Amino acid sequence: MEKCLSKAGSSLISQGKKIGFIGQGWIGKNYADDFEKRGFEVVRYALEEPHIHNGDKIVECDIVFIAVPTPTTPSGFDDSILRQAIKKIGKGKIAVIKSTILPGITESIQADNPDSFILHSPEFLRESSAARDAANPNRNIIGIPLDNEAYRQAAQTVLSVLPKAPFELVCPAKEAELIKYMGNSFLYLKVVYINMLYDLAKAMDCDWDIVAEAFAADPRIGGSHLKPVHASGHLDSVKSGRGAGGHCFIKDYAALTELYKKMVDDEIGHKTLNAIRDKNIDLLVSSSKDLDLLEGVYGPEITSYNQ
Repeated sequence: MEKCLSKAGSSLISQGKKIGFIGQGWIGKNYADDFEKRGFEVVRYALEEPHIHNGDKIVECDIVFIAVPTPTTPSGFDDSILRQAIKKIGKGKIAVIKSTILPGITESIQADNPDSFILHSPEFLRESSAARDAANPNRNIIGIPLDNEAYRQAAQTVLSVLPKAPFELVCPAKEAELIKYMGNSFLYLKVVYINMLYDLAKAMDCDWDIVAEAFAADPRIGGSHLKPVHASGHLDSVKSGRGAGGHCFIKDYAALTELYKKMVDDEIGHKTLNAIRDKNIDLLVSSSKDLDLLEGVYGPEITSYNQ
């Protein structure tokens, strides 16, 4: 099988490529739009019109980017939609998972689908500037489930069709998967901390705008996620309210917290992560921000958290 995949990857480098997309939410749509603008032949498949009838065309695509829901629910992480989508990939073709997934899932899906390349490339699109981010990535990271020439060639094939980025990396899939969770959870922590500093500044009768401007001038800190209101970094953050909300932060922090508990014997660390989670839930619930997203991760009872 490795010879077959290596030959497929090598031939794709030098030929025109048909690019498929499974999932046309704001992530999949913006990536597909960018490929079309750059002159690639694109096939879009989704469960909604007008793309619902393109499912059988995906098997013809040389590279297929997959951006489907991978929710964190009260029952845990759910990758069932992704595993179903993978079945549409053609033999010897390349699947690039853009959905956020727990470390180890790319390896597991590859084991279940040995006739195709299964790679993971975390997405770093911001909902408020997704089209611009897709066309101008600051990072292209390709995670491979097996470290051999066939899979490294497949990764280079994917890099060859993506817009160039100042930082590009081919690494084990587990590392690529963890990078995404690290980034979103770091920003989650930053939002919670900024909200606490905001309350401290108010209690001391300090002008938050002055403090925040000087704080952001430190290059080690930067200016992102320093607004205690509308601080989630997504379009949904225009909702009035406080705390780390939006489609990514709540679910990804919950998933990382559970992963840390499972993998690391650190009772103090577990309590720390839980305390940050509890503070953020209190901010969201107290300001009625993204309660639907919060309930989707923790269950409907969470909205009475601070009552």
